[in-house]
Amino acid sequence: MNVIDFFKQNNWLLNIIYSILVILIAAVLYKLVVSFIERNLEEKKFFNNKKTKTYIKLVRSISRYIFIVIVIIIVLKINGVNVSSLIAGLGIISIIIGLAIQDFLKDIIRGSSILSDNYFSVGDVIKYKNIEGKVLVVGLKTTKIQELSTNNIYSIANRNIEEVAILSKFIYVRVPLPYELKLITQYKIVDDIVTIVKKDKLIEDCKSVGLTELADSKIEYLLKITCNPENKLQVRRNVLEHIIEGLENNNIEVPYNQIDVHQK
Repeated sequence: MNVIDFFKQNNWLLNIIYSILVILIAAVLYKLVVSFIERNLEEKKFFNNKKTKTYIKLVRSISRYIFIVIVIIIVLKINGVNVSSLIAGLGIISIIIGLAIQDFLKDIIRGSSILSDNYFSVGDVIKYKNIEGKVLVVGLKTTKIQELSTNNIYSIANRNIEEVAILSKFIYVRVPLPYELKLITQYKIVDDIVTIVKKDKLIEDCKSVGLTELADSKIEYLLKITCNPENKLQVRRNVLEHIIEGLENNNIEVPYNQIDVHQK
C-alpha cells in the first residue's frame, strides 16, 4: 500500500494534518501581522508613549480573537462541518447566548471606551476599591494592575470602569508643631523642612500650603508633595523622616497628647 492509498483510506488523518498546518500558518501570520502593526504605531508616533503601549496591547488582544475565530471556522470546514448551516442554525441560539454573555459584551464596550476617551493608559497609577496599582495591560475584557504595596497582580473587569480613579501626582503630609512657638518661628521651621524635602530624589516639588489645623496638642501645617504616583508610598515614608529631621535640626520635639494631673 502506497502513501496515497493509505491517506485515502484514512481520510481523518489527512484532515488532522491539514488542521495542524492551518493552526501553524495562522500562528505565524498572527505574529507577522501584530509585529507589523506594532512597528508602525511606534515609528509614526501618533500617540504619546503610554497610549502607544496601550494600543499595542489592545491590537494583540483583538488580533488574537480574530485569528482564533478564523482558524476554528477553517478547521471545522476541513473536517466536513457545514459552517454555513452551523452559523444559520446558531441564529436562534444566539439570543440565548447573547443573554449569557452580557457581561462579556459590556467588558469589550468599556474596554473600547477606555481607549477612545483616554481614561487611563498603560503605566498610569489607578485606584480600584482599596487597591492602588500601576496599569500593566488594558485588554478587551480586563485591565491588569500591579498593586503598589504588595506587587500582587489583579484583573479588573472593564465593565467596572466607573469604580476606578486615576491617582494624581500630589500627596499631602502634615507637619506637627507645638503651641509654644511664635508664628514667625513656625514659618521658619516649615520652610526648613520644605528645603530638606525638596532634596529627595523621588520628589519633584514640595510646597507649604499653610496652617491647616489647631489640634488639641499641636499646630499642624500642610505640605503639598509632587511625585510619581508609583512612588507615593515610599515618598510618604521619606517625607515623614524629613519632617523629623527638620524638627531635630531646630531642637523641636514632636508634639503629643499629655495629661496634666493637679493635686491639692
